[in-house]
Amino acid sequence: VFEAITFGWRTFTKRPWFFIGIVVAMFAAFGILSSVTDPKNSSIEGVMSFFVTVAAAALGVMIEMMLINLALKSHDSVDTVRFSDAWAKLPFWKCVGVKILAAIIVIIGLILLIVPGIIAAMMFLFSNYLVVDRNLGPIEALKESARITKGHKWQLLLLVLAVAGLNILGALALFIGLLVTVPISILAMAHVYRTLEHKAGEMVATNTVV
Repeated sequence: VFEAITFGWRTFTKRPWFFIGIVVAMFAAFGILSSVTDPKNSSIEGVMSFFVTVAAAALGVMIEMMLINLALKSHDSVDTVRFSDAWAKLPFWKCVGVKILAAIIVIIGLILLIVPGIIAAMMFLFSNYLVVDRNLGPIEALKESARITKGHKWQLLLLVLAVAGLNILGALALFIGLLVTVPISILAMAHVYRTLEHKAGEMVATNTVV
């Protein structure tokens, strides 16, 4: 957990204004989505309200994929990453599919005994990353996420809690702190994904040789 947060900080300090720009753009986009889908917005009613909500949800998925693209590119080569890298890979329907499947499984787990839901959430934590990074289908992404996170679920839960705590501190700092804590969090998650992916790949290679 500490290593991931430290990596996020080190990477952030290499190009702070680039990452701050990303966060500002993200906040602006979500701010617009929030205002458009606000139930108090009397100019949007009935069927139109439904379509606007669906469109906003779709845009939210697109923004998430763009952030994953930028996070992975920043992790791999922070000196060369550009805003245009956000559009590198946008497998929209695959991402929607994996989010729906993961959500169903997690919700069922939470309804049953809560703990299984938490374990499932950690198991599928990187399914979206795998869709964007490797262009895997929903089922394949869920299986691969479960494989690379095997044996690391409680550490991942600590990471998620640490990231949440970090951003709470950022929000308490008049929300300006979020301009720093959000990119650190995104970069930390990308680092953990790459680390687990690498370790899982090494295990496969070792088993193949044996």
